[in-house]
Amino acid sequence: MKIGVIGAGAMGSGIAQAFAQCEGFEVSLCDIKPEWAAGGKAKIASALGKRVSRGKMTQEAADVILNRITTGLKEDICQDCDLIVEAAFEDLGVKQKTFGELDAICKPECVFTSNTSSLSITAIAKNIKHPVVGMHFFNPAPVMKLVEVIAGVNSPAEAVQTVKEIASKINKTPVEVTEAAGFIVNRILIPEINEAAFIKMEGVATIADIDAAMKLGANVPMGPLELGDYIGLDIVVAIMDVMFNNTHDAKYRCCPLLRKMVFGGHLGVKSGKGFYNYANGGKVATDAQ
Repeated sequence: MKIGVIGAGAMGSGIAQAFAQCEGFEVSLCDIKPEWAAGGKAKIASALGKRVSRGKMTQEAADVILNRITTGLKEDICQDCDLIVEAAFEDLGVKQKTFGELDAICKPECVFTSNTSSLSITAIAKNIKHPVVGMHFFNPAPVMKLVEVIAGVNSPAEAVQTVKEIASKINKTPVEVTEAAGFIVNRILIPEINEAAFIKMEGVATIADIDAAMKLGANVPMGPLELGDYIGLDIVVAIMDVMFNNTHDAKYRCCPLLRKMVFGGHLGVKSGKGFYNYANGGKVATDAQ
């Protein structure tokens, strides 16, 4: 089966690896520039190289995975794909444009899926002739077992079933979701991060103590503020805004502290600073400096 992955960033390259490391799948990894797509494959090669160096896999096995991945532009290498997984920028207009372009070049039986973390599948699929289903992977995609399979208003039942079966074939556990803002995981998880930010903003506790309380009291592996840094605080804000705009429910009001941090470029791990400062390979709570 041939899989087209649109977007070669952290999620896209991870999704490409998740497919390529399973027998029976070939991957076309695409981005808007060929060098960006090639960069995505290079990220996969680097990740596999680390596993080889640690004795977790052989170089031969890594080469097999890499040989299943072709990079390029979607108009050049996606015409004969059986499944598309879109992992482009989390913007409705970008996703609609991307699927509109794919609609014109992909074979009719190809199923379209979006890795959106919160946007409406129904809205993404507007005016698209191909069936569109949500296929939400979690980071890091090669490791995390869950895939949320989201049925939009116009998603054919057979397409939803196909996506669930494909997810199972790559050793993921599919959970079917009827479209709702935030789906399952983000609807629960992102407001938790948002509430932790309110606790910090109100001076109730320090960053380290908020995270320690949740790790020790709720038995979670990572505190909510550290997790927000890992996800990206810009993503947290975007998901809160999507849920608020879709429901107009005040419980999804984004914490002003989060929005201020994003305005200031403090996005978390990817920018080097969020609730924690990650300079020089360390991790120090910003209110402890």
